Amino acid sequence: MAASTTSPNSCSWGKSQILNPFSSSLVDMGFPTKSIALKKKPNKSLKVESALHSPSVLHFPKQPYPNPVITRQDSTAKPDNKSNKSQGQTQQSQWNPLQRAAAMALDIAENALVSRERQHPLPKTADPSVQIGGNFAPVPELPVRHGLPVTGSIPDCINGVYLRNGANPLFEPVAGHHFFDGDGMVHAVAIGNGSASYACRFTETQRLMQERELGRPVFPKAIGELHGHNGIGRLLLFYARGLFGLVDHKQGTGVANAGLVYFNNRLLAMSEDDLPYQVRITPSGDLETVGRYNFNHQLKSTMIAHPKVDPVSKELFALSYDVVQKPYLKYFRFSADGDKSPDVEIHLPVPTMMHDFAITENFVVIPDQQVVFKLQEMITGGSPVIYDQNKKSRFGILAKNAKDSNDVIWIESPDTFCFHLWNAWEEPETDEVVVIGSCMTPADSIFNECDESLKSVLSEIRLNLKTGESTRRPILSESDQVNLEAGMVNRNRLGRKTQFAYLAIAEPWPKVSGFAKVDLSSGEVKKYFYGDNKYGGEPFFLPRDANNSENEDDGYILAFVHDEKTWKSELQIVNAMNLQLEASIQLPSRVPYGFHGTFVDSKDLVNQA
Repeated sequence: MAASTTSPNSCSWGKSQILNPFSSSLVDMGFPTKSIALKKKPNKSLKVESALHSPSVLHFPKQPYPNPVITRQDSTAKPDNKSNKSQGQTQQSQWNPLQRAAAMALDIAENALVSRERQHPLPKTADPSVQIGGNFAPVPELPVRHGLPVTGSIPDCINGVYLRNGANPLFEPVAGHHFFDGDGMVHAVAIGNGSASYACRFTETQRLMQERELGRPVFPKAIGELHGHNGIGRLLLFYARGLFGLVDHKQGTGVANAGLVYFNNRLLAMSEDDLPYQVRITPSGDLETVGRYNFNHQLKSTMIAHPKVDPVSKELFALSYDVVQKPYLKYFRFSADGDKSPDVEIHLPVPTMMHDFAITENFVVIPDQQVVFKLQEMITGGSPVIYDQNKKSRFGILAKNAKDSNDVIWIESPDTFCFHLWNAWEEPETDEVVVIGSCMTPADSIFNECDESLKSVLSEIRLNLKTGESTRRPILSESDQVNLEAGMVNRNRLGRKTQFAYLAIAEPWPKVSGFAKVDLSSGEVKKYFYGDNKYGGEPFFLPRDANNSENEDDGYILAFVHDEKTWKSELQIVNAMNLQLEASIQLPSRVPYGFHGTFVDSKDLVNQA
């Protein structure tokens, strides 16, 4: 299971033809290669362990696929090998002599920096041949395709658009690259009256549009490139380009590749390093970027990629963290009509990685954990994202309607790191807030290479508001333990006590061989596997009836699935009550493994802004 030693610069890059998908190496993204063993009865028709021999495509299609990017105005555009160069020349023709001279000098400095980097092997967590190999590799945009083949029958209650976000780099990396660094691309399957269409489009961030105009990547990659002295050099070069007007970083540098939420009649694509971007679903089922969205000039800071919509009040709750200056954390909310509350500054001693949080009926639950940002580590040659063993993990409980942080209750939960929290609720009879999350060890293994086996254990954490004490227990029995990451509960019951969670079985890590339906009270787990050599991502639970369903699990699981043997992708629709496959929609292009999704009902699309 060794990672490929192919240099990042030896990867060819281009249009989405697939080269030999039958390489023998496992896609190893730098995470520990051992994982919790699947405990299940032998099944001759299902050999999940065959993933150990799954294909790894470490080459990319042969021409720069981003050029031409198929636009909404011309969906039949043909490849133009000269587009990158011509776009860059167009941009440069507008520069004055000082800008041209500065650009030339900065390019020479950057080339020297890259040349220096290539003299040393990259860690797996920053090696493009590892991070975006196999079905983690990017694809080109695809305009909407209608009349997709369907096996089985799509349930009549499913009418709307399933969307999933993911990282899809526009250009071939020139140096280090982490999977999280890629440009945002949204994949959309529109379903209505038993038929389906598919489209995928880049979210046209300010970053992507500027790099497209320049014809090459120039914005620093937060995880893959900003390490040690070379990372400092990249930051200095980037801000020097900004000083000379060669790039504009004042309009945001985010990639919008992680979360999706439909709120106040708008679909928002998010990453925690920027404002959200509004994406519009067209009547044909295609996608178009409206632009960076600041909630009518109310939002003046970044917003994390996992805001929460309360299913009763329809309010949106969110956090914003800063890695440079205090306050390192802010909390705010939006009314159902989109009116923003004043920021609540939450005082933290150090800037903390805070990818997710939770809500209950009355509180927000804020994880202040041991993965922190220490930019000074770059000066000594290290990573700015580190695990601080001297810091104590804790959760903050704050009233949803708080106007300041004076009444926040901090409760320690030793050695707890949850990258995602699936739900939380209040149990007044015991004065406790119950938090459901996947506890990950080693805590910083997503960002920094390590030898220890990664585990992601579904856990129940109880926070006693009266005593200030906490407890933590694994929900699954030891014999049932598997890595569970990426998933959800029934969102119509978010913040209230739920019986079930639907979570990706991240085995063999970081691939997803299926999903688990977990009874959070009893620990009973039922597993659904996608099949031999088939892997997916986040399982999305869609209730059959958003308003009148008596059973919490009355609905369907939607998940993109990729067959690494045939190299084809599909959308599987699985009955959540009995875990039987209801329908499979064959997709016209490969769908890379990605991040988080949402579903927009056709009734809501009528009022889309």
